[in-house]
Amino acid sequence: MDARYEPLAEPSNLLGAWLQALTAICRDKGVLLLLVAAPVLYGFFYPWFYTDEVLTRVPVAVVDLDGSSLSRQITRFAEADPRIEVRLVTASEREAQEALWRGEVEGYALLPRDLKRSVVRGEEALVRVEGNGAYALLNKAVQYGFAEAVGTVSAGIEMRKLQAAGQSAQQAAASRNPVQLQMVALFNPTEGYGSFVVPAVALLILQQTLLMGAAMLTGTWVEAGRHRARARTWMGRLLALCTLGWASGAFYFGWIFLLHDYPRGGNPLGALALLACYVPAIAALGALVGLWVGNRERALQVLLFTTLPIAFVAGFSWPVEALPEALQWLRWLLPSTSGVQASLRLNQLGAPLVAALPQLCALVALGTVCTLVLLTWTRPRPSA
Repeated sequence: MDARYEPLAEPSNLLGAWLQALTAICRDKGVLLLLVAAPVLYGFFYPWFYTDEVLTRVPVAVVDLDGSSLSRQITRFAEADPRIEVRLVTASEREAQEALWRGEVEGYALLPRDLKRSVVRGEEALVRVEGNGAYALLNKAVQYGFAEAVGTVSAGIEMRKLQAAGQSAQQAAASRNPVQLQMVALFNPTEGYGSFVVPAVALLILQQTLLMGAAMLTGTWVEAGRHRARARTWMGRLLALCTLGWASGAFYFGWIFLLHDYPRGGNPLGALALLACYVPAIAALGALVGLWVGNRERALQVLLFTTLPIAFVAGFSWPVEALPEALQWLRWLLPSTSGVQASLRLNQLGAPLVAALPQLCALVALGTVCTLVLLTWTRPRPSA
């Protein structure tokens, strides 16, 4: 007989219920894989893809239809830009397009005919940049790299015109740029993609692994007829799920973020308060899903494909204002919505606990409601 379906006596206290639930988790390889192995593997391998943080030396091409000293100067400045690396200089746009389609380059700049003559005449000259829009980060590097190269050359031309009109070098610089602009990136100094996405996705990983593990385990109890139990037993079960969830959260906040040196606001007490509210809400919701589905495998199937939609409504990768109004309200039924927003405030922005109080209160309310529904639904039936 499978150990998962062996009849067990109901424990007499909370500690016994907690130990019994932990034993059930350790005996269930599928649940153990989700609650222990998956968070560890995701913690090490998911950030690995974003180790570089900022893309440099993205291969590009230059289509030089002008063949003038100005177009060659733009090409030299593009070669010097750290964002891009000029792999191909050609006079045929078709050749650059084919290189882009083959994946040899990620974009190209088209320097039109009569570029220098238009500039000398004081006419507007347009340099077109084509990028691979399928990869947002690569496309951004291509666009920024060529923009910096063309902008630098354009600034030099404008400075020479001002000096030719009688201004000194200092006066020309002041005339061209009368107000100095200095941009400082707050909370993400490197402007790296990993520092932006991993801290938020970590909360989704914690939610989805715990949600699926709790639903599978509860589905197993339903199949074995052990879902109807006293409140003390269910509180011990939820506490066992929370124990592993808290350990995973401490692993991410206390080790993974430090290992990859992601920007941190230095509010560890706030992060602990977040985990204290976040994990119980997930455990109770996962148990409810498993109870509703009533089947171990089906619970996993139901939750497996929800990660991407949940990520979109969490409010960090997609503007909340762009969501339908109904989703803007329904998304608060997911712990990740409040959890991600509170985590970014407490762990990345260094905000005080009071700044995340609305999100923490929403998590406590969600966890309380789910727990009460769970205890009511699983109340033992009176014997005849």
